[in-house]
Amino acid sequence: MKTLVLLILTLISAAPAMAQEAPAPAAERAPTILISIDGFRSDYLDRGISPNIAAIAAQGTSAPMRPSFPTKTFPNHYTLVTGLRPDHNGIVGNSMIDPRRPLVKFSLGDPRQALDPFWWDEAEPIWVTAEKQGVRSATMFWPGSEVPIHDSRPEDWQRFDQNVTGRQRVNAVLDWLRRPADIRPQFITLYFDTVDTAGHRFGPDSDDVNAAIRDVDGEIGHLRAGLKAMGMQANIVIVADHGMRATDDARVIQLADILPLDSFIMVEGGPYAAVEPAAATDTIVYDALLQPHDHMNCQRKEDLPERLHYGSNPRVAAIICIAEAGWTILAGEPPYPVTGGAHGYDNNDPEMLALFAASGPDITGQAPGTFDNVDIYPLLARLIGITPLASDGNSALAEAVTRR
Repeated sequence: MKTLVLLILTLISAAPAMAQEAPAPAAERAPTILISIDGFRSDYLDRGISPNIAAIAAQGTSAPMRPSFPTKTFPNHYTLVTGLRPDHNGIVGNSMIDPRRPLVKFSLGDPRQALDPFWWDEAEPIWVTAEKQGVRSATMFWPGSEVPIHDSRPEDWQRFDQNVTGRQRVNAVLDWLRRPADIRPQFITLYFDTVDTAGHRFGPDSDDVNAAIRDVDGEIGHLRAGLKAMGMQANIVIVADHGMRATDDARVIQLADILPLDSFIMVEGGPYAAVEPAAATDTIVYDALLQPHDHMNCQRKEDLPERLHYGSNPRVAAIICIAEAGWTILAGEPPYPVTGGAHGYDNNDPEMLALFAASGPDITGQAPGTFDNVDIYPLLARLIGITPLASDGNSALAEAVTRR
């Protein structure tokens, strides 16, 4: 009898704990893998040549995703992992200048600047926030992931090297996931650049782009097979930073025909131009550019349309010119061939729309249609199980996609 009473008391005392559903510890949560396929235009998925990505979309969800302006690589990759538009995350272009460093230019090709925390510290990427909240992270390439942002890096990270093959990148991710639970990353980024490279060189409608799509899709298939062999479920979120539009040398706007080249600094050119008047030029540059032009529209940064959410950051050049779709703005001889493909156009251009597809044990609903890429950040935070920082995104996508 005494034993029975003790058993009943034990069950009663345990009942409240049993009734509460505590959040799963990080080690029991399915890992989240964020994959970027640089330059994968949203409608590439409709070509029927990427069965693994299509399977992820069919098993989970997919939708076109609107990039932030400017529709360039570094600004949008940082937007995806901070939830802040370029004007707010500080990476306002692939090339930019800062009034605090008047003689210095940030550019992709200059590692001294691209790896300097000065440029990145205006925002905090999700891997830093995750590490602060006890969630181990790893990055197999991602713009900014090599930089000690806020004096922090992911627990595991790789220095970007274009010569590292897609298979090597995927195998590195699988090796991380084979680790014991206490040192296994719960959030991982994986980056592929070949679709974007082929798009620039050969144009979005080329056989080379299709070949690159097939190759990357094959690597994603290798990742899925590796996860299956381990018996591991993961939330896979595939994104792109922007789309791609065909260009050619017959559609060029030459600023050298409008202004003396020594009267301005061309911070960035192409589908959009960031122009800073040179010192002691008075209003020459403004007078020349701020009037109607064929195939481009130039405005002071403070006068840009509100929908672009761009122009308030001091790093944005004084004048922003946006080319008509398919046109290219140059200042003198181009540093690269114009024929092929480009991005950087107005983010309302349908050919700038980017890929989004996701599936996994926590992806239980459908995306509500085209959405802004700032909304990826709240989704990632929910999947990882962290408290997100304030951002420009909203939770509508996360709530729809992870609906119970």
